[in-house]
Amino acid sequence: MNMAENTQVAVVLGVGPKNGLGAALCRRMSQEGLHVLVSGRTESSLSAVVEEVQSLGGDASLCVADATSEQDIERLFEEARSLGAISVAIYNAGNNFPGTIVDMDADYFESTWRVCCFGGFLFGREAVRSMRASGQTSGQASGQTSGGTLIFTGASASLRGRANFGAFNSAKGALRNLAQAMAKEYAEQGIHVGHVVIDGPINGDKITEGFPAYAERLGEGGMINLEQIAESFAYLYRQPPTAWTFELDLRTSQERW
Repeated sequence: MNMAENTQVAVVLGVGPKNGLGAALCRRMSQEGLHVLVSGRTESSLSAVVEEVQSLGGDASLCVADATSEQDIERLFEEARSLGAISVAIYNAGNNFPGTIVDMDADYFESTWRVCCFGGFLFGREAVRSMRASGQTSGQASGQTSGGTLIFTGASASLRGRANFGAFNSAKGALRNLAQAMAKEYAEQGIHVGHVVIDGPINGDKITEGFPAYAERLGEGGMINLEQIAESFAYLYRQPPTAWTFELDLRTSQERW
């Protein structure tokens, strides 16, 4: 598929159900006038999000990819470059991985790291390579030139260790350090790297359908709103190079922290 040279592309990896954060990010980035490349492991879920974005007047296509596969991530960004200039890339892969250390299989610990951190490395590396190659203008509100925006989704575990979540804590903490290193490494090349800490449960299908009693106990006010999270990502995307933010942390007014 060939598109005009001035087409701006958003790559979102880690897209699941329509009532999930990945899908909300796709909807929000399409509102910026970007063609959204929707990516994840389940084609049926990706197709549903693409159809929704298109029904709202946006442009979108899909690419099935496993975050931990180097070949898949290289193919993902090859597809993105064929669509246009990559303006924003979002790494949203990685679910919660509970478990006590002494009862944990080594494979489980390693797989947690591969999804949360190693996949972030593969995605971030290919995003930066693509943005450096294009040298394009990101379409930010200021109109100033930028090489693009790269954003990683973090969690409470990015900032602190917690009992029964040792694998998840270590992997998300490592991803945050990676993101910070990339922010410092590529800022002078015009690439804005950001990290968004989601501190608390999200009001999406993973909670409302997977843990309905817990969701009911929390209520709407106790869960972070999907669209408002996506708005924070858009805020980072729209920042001019003269005032970049590396990290935002989001929580409800009811969250203890």
